[in-house]
Amino acid sequence: MSEPHGDRDLPGSPVAEELRPDDLRLACPPGTLDFETTEDVDDLDRVLGQDRALEALHLGIEIPHQGYNLYVLGSTGLGRRTMVNRLLREAAAGRPVPSDWCYINDFEAPHRPRALRLPPGLGQTLRRDMQQVMESIITALATAFQSEAYRAQAQEIHDDLKERDEHAFAALREKAEARNVALLRTPGGYTLAPMRDGEILSAEEFSKLPEGEQKATEEAVEELKQDLRQLIAQIPRWQREVRERQKELNLSVSSLTLDQHLGELRRKYEELPEVQRFIDAVREDLLENSEQIRSLGEDEQGGPNPAGQAARQLNRYKVNVLVDHAHHQGAPVIYEDNPTYQNLVGRVEHTVQYGTLVTDFTLIKAGALARANGGYVVLDVDRLLGHPFAWQALKRALRAHELRVESLETMLSLASTTTLEPEPIPLDLKVVLVGDRLLYYLLQEYDPEFGRLFKVAADFSEDARRDADATRLYARLIATQQRAGGLRPLTRDAVARVIEQAARRVSDGERLSLHLGSLDDLLREADYWAGKADSERVDEAHVDRAVDARIQRLSRIREDVHEAITRGIQLVDVDGDEVGQVNGLSVISLGEFSFGRPSRITATARLGDGEVVDVEREVELGGAIHSKGVLILSSYLAWRYSTDQPLSLSASLVFEQSYGPVEGDSASVAELCALLSVLAGVPVRQSLAVTGSVNQHGVVQAIGGINEKIEGFFDVCARRGLTGHQGVVMPASNRPHLMLRRDVVEAVRAGRFHVHAVSHVDQVAELLTGLSAGEADAEGRWRADSLNARVQARLSELARLRQAFSARGGGGDDGA
Repeated sequence: MSEPHGDRDLPGSPVAEELRPDDLRLACPPGTLDFETTEDVDDLDRVLGQDRALEALHLGIEIPHQGYNLYVLGSTGLGRRTMVNRLLREAAAGRPVPSDWCYINDFEAPHRPRALRLPPGLGQTLRRDMQQVMESIITALATAFQSEAYRAQAQEIHDDLKERDEHAFAALREKAEARNVALLRTPGGYTLAPMRDGEILSAEEFSKLPEGEQKATEEAVEELKQDLRQLIAQIPRWQREVRERQKELNLSVSSLTLDQHLGELRRKYEELPEVQRFIDAVREDLLENSEQIRSLGEDEQGGPNPAGQAARQLNRYKVNVLVDHAHHQGAPVIYEDNPTYQNLVGRVEHTVQYGTLVTDFTLIKAGALARANGGYVVLDVDRLLGHPFAWQALKRALRAHELRVESLETMLSLASTTTLEPEPIPLDLKVVLVGDRLLYYLLQEYDPEFGRLFKVAADFSEDARRDADATRLYARLIATQQRAGGLRPLTRDAVARVIEQAARRVSDGERLSLHLGSLDDLLREADYWAGKADSERVDEAHVDRAVDARIQRLSRIREDVHEAITRGIQLVDVDGDEVGQVNGLSVISLGEFSFGRPSRITATARLGDGEVVDVEREVELGGAIHSKGVLILSSYLAWRYSTDQPLSLSASLVFEQSYGPVEGDSASVAELCALLSVLAGVPVRQSLAVTGSVNQHGVVQAIGGINEKIEGFFDVCARRGLTGHQGVVMPASNRPHLMLRRDVVEAVRAGRFHVHAVSHVDQVAELLTGLSAGEADAEGRWRADSLNARVQARLSELARLRQAFSARGGGGDDGA
């Protein structure tokens, strides 16, 4: 027989403790609150329970070095965004207003617009000034080129050409007439013809002349043709000279007009070299395109055209104000609730021309990073990661310390468009990411750049320690939220009830929930019920009504489950005794609402090779943690009852009538007790339900959802009728977590329901079977009538049977 491990190995008392009513709910006595209503309570001037997060936020916001961006961890409703926004606004108010940013045309490379940095507020001023100047220039140029002075000078240039032309041809005509040759102008140009006595000769008349005279005339014509060719060859040169003079005149008039209008603009921005260079570039381009610009100011009849309409066509001279801080005080704080790639980085819009998408620098639009440059931008991590390329774009901008606006369509080659390559903008800002803890740790694990770019984690606590000071501060928090929401004041009793509910929310009587969203919801709903009752104050009854109404709205499935048990459809016994059958407790979570559900756990045992089969795992309904708990059971059996002999049983464990996934190890104590019942052949009380996990030494460990589990079994028992024998067996380490409903506490006070706290599986087994678990003697053996002795005896019997079967099988082989 193997040497057993007796109770000498057990920690603490071997006797289960029945908890008193006061142990089941840590109440907040109204007498501990020194006010009548929240009207008598000052606002909370500090953040409750978030000292760690506040310190991290201050560090991340104030430290000036690169990479110290923030990730704010915590669940929704903790007030993270409210606190972050308040701290950012305070920090931003003490910082200077950042520069305006504009995009202007690069006339040498129009596809690469230049970024222009201006003092705050000057972006829109420069844009308006440029628009007004261009409107004036268009009108002024049209007017200048229609003036009498310009026309006179232009006419003089053309008259000079005409005079030179006429003088040259007149000289050639005189020379020709002196030699009896006429110089004639025809539609096809100039020609020479013989002449006599001032009369042009026909071909017949010329042929009748003496031969010598004909020859002399022909020689004269040939000589004059050479002179005519030379004269005609000079005409293009004269025309070029005229065009040059005309161009010089146009440039002179244009230059004078431009200087008159741009001079004032240049003087206004004389302290901004970049603007001066832009004005110079505009002047040069206007001079090169003055004829086209001048035509914009003229209609078909040569009259002035509306300058505003013409100016809208001159996008190349506009100023595209990307970011304007004219009306801002301090640094910007931007929250982008839809952080797509375009909304984050910016976008380049397009227009359709002849079926093709085209663009220019005036269609560049700012994103959140550009608007927040010099300040702070707040982003939701889950939304950011949900948009393609947004996360990569943010990291690229933070790495390079610059913002590069690129068209996503062009980058992905999704459209044939006119592309732009805007000059990058230097980036200096703090990025604050707000998200849950899972995403933070996933990014830390799988994104090597995340830790370098977001060095500060502000981890918001879900709850705070509940003591006298925290209770007083929480009462002030309630008063603060009540006044902020414009709600009716709460009485002292109502505040005490809200504080108890805050403890209930975190399932811990010694902690208080810091979930401000839930607190606000409870206060608003209690205020609603106070209004329905025509009460000027919110009392405890109104808070109770709000809590009960919320449960009522969400409890349909709970009622269906409990009704199925009550009607016998779901088999759960709450009276009697059964071998190998224990009531286990589980929690079903449906969003914000959770409830306990009792389940029948059964076990079977037979001769085998030491395997404990988890039926849930075999059919792939059991999770990893539940399977781990079942494996621990077999380890416990071998350690306690079979250290020097093989464990010779084959056992099966199952949650009866479970049709969904089973996870967690909170049923491992119940499963072990069912198995011990089968091995010992001892029936188990069905009036008790069991919850708790067990380790390899039989120690009962804490589990989650203790309040919901106890209340779930209580509700089933109450439906069938409380007998005074029913109750729940729970881990002693879960005692601080108890915040049971008042009806459960009252039932315990009346002796109609019981809650037992245990620290070892032996204590559970004694409660369920009514037998003593047994105490080991000096040699480590249990009393013969103890539960552990029965289990040991059965396992030893199974080991002997296994040896006997093995011997028969071996003997048969030898005989063969």
